[in-house]
Amino acid sequence: MYTILSVIQVLFAVVLIFCILLHSGKDAGLSGAFGVGGGGGGIGGGSMVERNLDRVTIAVALLFAINTIVLLKI
Repeated sequence: MYTILSVIQVLFAVVLIFCILLHSGKDAGLSGAFGVGGGGGGIGGGSMVERNLDRVTIAVALLFAINTIVLLKI
């Protein structure tokens, strides 16, 4: 069980690093990388992508923290 949770922990860490690196800096980010544009026009635009990326990052971070606590209790 410990080995399985350890492998899952490493996967969470890699996905979390990937999600954090996708976040926008001051000017660009995931929206700018794919040419969605800076204007908030259209149906959602880049802001919806950024919001969903925020949600995914928070979810993965919570799963990472929960898995860490579980690993400490074993």
